[in-house]
Amino acid sequence: MASDERVVRRQIGRKGSMARTWLLMGSEGQRQMVEASRQLIMQRTGLTARDFRILDPMLSYSSTIVGRDRAIVLNLEQIKAIITAHEVLLLNSRDPSVIPFVDELHAQILHHHTTVTDHPQPQGLDGKDKGEMRQDSSRKKILPFEFVVLEACLEAVISSLENEANILELEALPALDKLTSKISTLNLERVRHIKSRLVALTARVQRVRDELENLLDDDGDMAELYLTDKLAQKKFENSSTFSSMNNNGDDMMMNRVLQPNIVDRTGHEISLERGGDSTCDHGDYENVVGEEISGTQAGTVYSGVTNVSELEMLLGAYFVQIGGTVNKISALSDYVEDTEDYINITLDDNQNRILQTGVQIGTASVILNCFVAVTGVFGMNIHIQLFDDGGMKEFLGTIFGCTGACVILYFLAMLWYKKMRMLE
Repeated sequence: MASDERVVRRQIGRKGSMARTWLLMGSEGQRQMVEASRQLIMQRTGLTARDFRILDPMLSYSSTIVGRDRAIVLNLEQIKAIITAHEVLLLNSRDPSVIPFVDELHAQILHHHTTVTDHPQPQGLDGKDKGEMRQDSSRKKILPFEFVVLEACLEAVISSLENEANILELEALPALDKLTSKISTLNLERVRHIKSRLVALTARVQRVRDELENLLDDDGDMAELYLTDKLAQKKFENSSTFSSMNNNGDDMMMNRVLQPNIVDRTGHEISLERGGDSTCDHGDYENVVGEEISGTQAGTVYSGVTNVSELEMLLGAYFVQIGGTVNKISALSDYVEDTEDYINITLDDNQNRILQTGVQIGTASVILNCFVAVTGVFGMNIHIQLFDDGGMKEFLGTIFGCTGACVILYFLAMLWYKKMRMLE
């Protein structure tokens, strides 16, 4: 390992509890090998036992990206991780297929930490100011930590699937062309193995694509992935609650003083909106004010939901990339199916030719048996007039006559077969 890596092995959890090895990687680039029980990970990340079933290697779960209150549970191909706003926990970091991803993720986290250090984000900004700061063209856009890890995971998984698709395509096209030119058992076995890999790869790519599509279709699910914003919102709400408790008495007094003026002014405005009548009953006023309060509360709830356009663009880019892989695999699958159709047509044509040859041979055998019957008559030890009166001339005439008759019968049978469309 590199000199800047800090790998520490610790035992966490009660003695006797079932622990797993996790790679803990912080937002500043430090990483540790940790053995922790499920209960302690649940306390650290706020996840439930049901969420851990997604990461269980003994269970077959499809590709999943799900957001919780304090963490993101990610299960994509070989990558199984728990992402929080400040750290990431990898379950199978020692897998040979995951080791290159771990190094790449560590490099991206270090780069993100350097970027954040060089361009610190202002503190105490509300949602509007944060949006303006993120859209500021004079400085580089900085993604939150959880999105950096999520992007690294998507990049590793989708690039791996795309690489497998390219390798399979390079192997499949020559094998299919060779099978087309020469149908043999060896070529058929190669194509069968390639098709099995293609079917498995198609299912894997489709699972990742479906998960991204489901996320993009639901803004609520994408909003759950904004861990940093949710954490900042929670701190803001806690500070606001503390401030409102201190100023509660003053606010109640101010409301009592201003309420009559507000009622009179609002009643007058409502009467003008309803036709210019200066009188307005108390019931109508309460209904309108209630509607305005409900609309205000709904707007407050909606404004509390994180703007998902940033994540939508991030996921959309990888959705387009995985879509290109799906199209490539679909084209390769169509080529395999076309080759299979061609092979089946060729085999059917060969089978038809064999059947036609069998008909021709069978007809020739029947006619030849008639000639054999004539030969058998001559071979019998019986007395016939041809032996007494005839000589060699009559004997040869009989032989050639039977032969000609057999040939004529054969050609007549072939003409009849063609007329009945039994032969081409």
